[in-house]
Amino acid sequence: MWIILGVIAIVVTFINLYLYAAGKDYKLAMAMGLSFTALTICADYSYLTRWVEAEDWAALSDVIPGMARAFWFLTIVSILLNIAPILLERKGKK
Repeated sequence: MWIILGVIAIVVTFINLYLYAAGKDYKLAMAMGLSFTALTICADYSYLTRWVEAEDWAALSDVIPGMARAFWFLTIVSILLNIAPILLERKGKK
C-alpha cells in the first residue's frame, strides 16, 4: 500500500509543478502531494508494525536504517517540490 501511495504522491507533485508552469491554480495539487507523502509514511509505519508484532527483529534491523534515511530524504524533497510554486510566486512579486 505504501508503494501505491508513494507513486500517487510523486504523480500529484508533478501535476502540481505542471499546473504552476501552466499558470493554473495548483494549490489543491500541492495539498494533495503533501497529504499523500504523509499517508505514504503512515502506511509504511503500519506495515512495519506487522514485523514488530511477529518479532521479526532481523527484518527490522535490515530494513529500518535504510528506509529511515530514504523517507527523510524523500519527504524533504517532496516538501520542497510542493512548496516551490509558492516560493517562486513570492520571489516573482518582489
